[in-house]
Amino acid sequence: MVLLIQYTLIFASVLAMVALGGCFSEHSGVINLGLEGVMVMGALGGALCMKALSGGGMPKFVVVLLIILAAGAVGTLYSVLLGFACINFKADQTLIGTALNIMAPAVATVIVKAINMHENPDNVSATVMYGASRKALVQKIANFQFNWFMLLALLAVIIASIVLYRTKFGLRLLACGENPQAADSVGINVYKMRWAGVLISGLLGGIGGVIYITAGVSEWKFETGVAGFGFLALAVMIFGQWKPVNIGLAALLFGFFRALSNVYSGFDFLARLKIPGSVYNMMPYIISLIVLAFTSKNSRAPKAEGIPYDKGSR
Repeated sequence: MVLLIQYTLIFASVLAMVALGGCFSEHSGVINLGLEGVMVMGALGGALCMKALSGGGMPKFVVVLLIILAAGAVGTLYSVLLGFACINFKADQTLIGTALNIMAPAVATVIVKAINMHENPDNVSATVMYGASRKALVQKIANFQFNWFMLLALLAVIIASIVLYRTKFGLRLLACGENPQAADSVGINVYKMRWAGVLISGLLGGIGGVIYITAGVSEWKFETGVAGFGFLALAVMIFGQWKPVNIGLAALLFGFFRALSNVYSGFDFLARLKIPGSVYNMMPYIISLIVLAFTSKNSRAPKAEGIPYDKGSR
């Protein structure tokens, strides 16, 4: 039971962080389907940072902070591609997001293989080992492994809710996603707000990526990507109705089903069912299809999401 709670919280932290990123982007009017790719690039930045800090003897707080900054910075930088294509050049947001998802694992794999080959000519794998630094992220409390990213995800949900509904910036962002022409007419710079939404989504998505690769392992092979978690986060966002608190609760639900694939063998009644492990691995995605099939009809997405803004049109 302890392991189930532990894995549920860490997977929920990943989903909540990435879904919140998508929430900010879509509230600004830009659909970020490239969250999967952003996660991979953020994971790359965080993993390389952890590798560089291994054995450095730095305080845990500094190590955690640097890992978060590295992952968030790389995720943000990668999301700039989405911003330029979709905001400045008014490209199709779905196609650009898909392209970013395809490109990210390839770019990450090439970079990691180049680094490994430089350090050891016989090592051409796409694996980054960061075991020593990962220990700074985990605090053992009895039998429970508390990951500091769990607290970060909770704070992100609370802060996102306050920012979106209690600040001038958040209300302007919401306005740009609902009616950008009306927002522009009262002096709001729609382009800047959309850029802000996209960059925030890159920041949170990148952090979500590094949380994913540290969820129980001390190395990561970038050829495997993030197993569709970016798309699962989009399902969490839709199920949570683009509201931070609801997104946090939805992330717990989806995180629970994802955690079952890690711990089902520890429950006698589940082990007796003799269901293949692959079925448990598929379960969060099956649940997402079922949930969205019954709830998407009542979903209320931002009205102007996915529509390129043209300042000349009124």
